[in-house]
This record gives sequence, C-alpha cells and structure tokens, in this order.
Amino acid sequence: MSGPAHVALVGLPGSGKSTIGRQLARRLGRPFIDTDQVIEQRVGLSIREFFEREGEESFRDLEQSVIDELTLGEPCVLSTGGGSVLRLANRQHLKQRTQAVYLHSAPEEVFRRLKHDRNRPLLQVPDPLARLRELYALRDPLYRESARFVVETGRPSVAALVNMVVMQLELAGVLPAPGA
Repeated sequence: MSGPAHVALVGLPGSGKSTIGRQLARRLGRPFIDTDQVIEQRVGLSIREFFEREGEESFRDLEQSVIDELTLGEPCVLSTGGGSVLRLANRQHLKQRTQAVYLHSAPEEVFRRLKHDRNRPLLQVPDPLARLRELYALRDPLYRESARFVVETGRPSVAALVNMVVMQLELAGVLPAPGA
C-alpha cells in the first residue's frame, strides 16, 4: 500500500463518519477507531459532560493529542470529531499521515439526520439548523484543507458511500485495484 496507511474521515457532526467508518474498516480489514470514543474512555466522561465541565479548549487539547497518537499508530480507519479540523496541528496530521476523506454534507442534510439527537453538545441550541450552517461556513474550508478526497453524502446508502470511498482510494493508488 503506498502513502499513509490510515484512512481518516472528517466532516460535520452527523455526516456519517462513525457509520461509514465502521463499514469501511470491515471492508479494508482494519480496526475502526472513533477519536471521540477514545477520549470518552480516557476521561471517563461523555464528550458532552467533559465539554461542560472542562470547556472546549481542554477538550481540543485532548483531541489533538489523541489524533497525533492515533495517526502514528497502527493502520486503521479513523473517525474524527466534527471540530477536530479547528486545530492546525490536526489538519496537518490528517493531511500528512492519513488518506483523509471529507464526507461532505449540506447543513440541511445533517439537520434532517440529527434533529432528534440529544447527545451533540454543539446542537443543544435554540436554532440547531442555524448553528449547523455556521459550523459549515467555518469548517467546510478546513475539512477541504485536511482531506485528499471529498465524497458527497447526499442520500446514498451507507453501502454505496463505502463503495465511493473505496473507489476513490483505489483510483488514487492508495488501495490496490480489484484483481490487481
């Protein structure tokens, strides 16, 4: 396999990073690691509780050290937190050490998927759609800066999205083409 052996998924909260990541990892025969789950295991709190108790800056510090460590570790499929790209170090680690895929979702698309999700700290606001639009405006250029590939999530099934990611990786020569 040429290039970094890690595949990382970046995108807005609710763009499908964990769901697609799990299937992709199974398909590639690699471990799946969700940075948010690693953080929760380390601190013994949910991301939401940690955010409330310690603040966003402490969370971002911890997230940065986890991403640094995981992108140097064994090849895996990595699902990153929606805000991980806010830190330059994370964008650099994702760009240099992984084949990062931006799961591009319009804010309206994410809102449709997440409107009943109570576990997203950034969406516990009076107007979550407006919040998602703000996040998108700020983060879309950062996701694009971090990623080598962009996959439109739109409405395809998870299986179709996994196929699209695998195809991108094969076309780029990151994964061997079928039958090669």
